[in-house]
Amino acid sequence: MGLPQLKETRYTYADYRQWPEGERYELIDGEAWAMGPAPSRRHQEVIGEIFRQIADALDGTPCRPYIAPFDVRLPQANETDDEIDTVVQPDISVICDKTKLDEQGCRGAPDWIVEVLSPASVGRDQIIKRALYERVGVREYWIVHPTDRVVTIYLLENGAYGKPAIHELMGATAATILPRVVIDWARVMRD
Repeated sequence: MGLPQLKETRYTYADYRQWPEGERYELIDGEAWAMGPAPSRRHQEVIGEIFRQIADALDGTPCRPYIAPFDVRLPQANETDDEIDTVVQPDISVICDKTKLDEQGCRGAPDWIVEVLSPASVGRDQIIKRALYERVGVREYWIVHPTDRVVTIYLLENGAYGKPAIHELMGATAATILPRVVIDWARVMRD
């Protein structure tokens, strides 16, 4: 079951920054989507281990991984930060262009995003965010489903995601755009 939208009003990053700190939302095309309570312990373990492996592999490179909460502002053109109507908090974002980074997070499409599914985010991650990430130019998008033990990988080619690759969470999987990053699923999925 997905989490509800805040209400039928169009919001911007200026509004978003004024909301109480304990309330977490994402903005997608001006619509506010509740992020719900803290993820489960298992969800955090999966994200943490994937992040650790990415960070270790990228050490010494210009690419930087970030873990949620981390604001990724996705402007449609050259609007100011206050006018941006899409702000997401992917579980893991990898940004290789340092000019996109500032004190608020990232402005522009990350190179690679990893979302780990939870019951409240399944539809949004697989449908709404997949379409959003394709539209804004995220080069590689992974959706990790720990319960079903699969990862769905989308690659941006000629401005669109083609047919996804689906792998079991067994062995290892390398990021296509950053082949030095290889995720060891045994380490991710250990109990």
